[in-house]
Amino acid sequence: MKGDRVEIVVSADDGSRTYEIEASRAGRRVEIVNARGIVEVAEVTRTGQPVRTARFMASRVIALVEHPAGEAREPAGAPAAASGVHQA
Repeated sequence: MKGDRVEIVVSADDGSRTYEIEASRAGRRVEIVNARGIVEVAEVTRTGQPVRTARFMASRVIALVEHPAGEAREPAGAPAAASGVHQA
């Protein structure tokens, strides 16, 4: 559903990095697959075609947080980021 997003925190050499995948258009959704040591987060269309995909080694993933479309994204007055994959 448009507005759904997943936040992924990954361990890196210099600390941790945060990535976001967001369902950017109506009818799209975010799917998460954990298989064979890889965590894959993908934005897909209604028909299941992947639009954008992010893959991470499961041993490096610290946290994976799902945010439904109804949740507030940023505090009031904070600048809004563009949709898609973001590194914070």
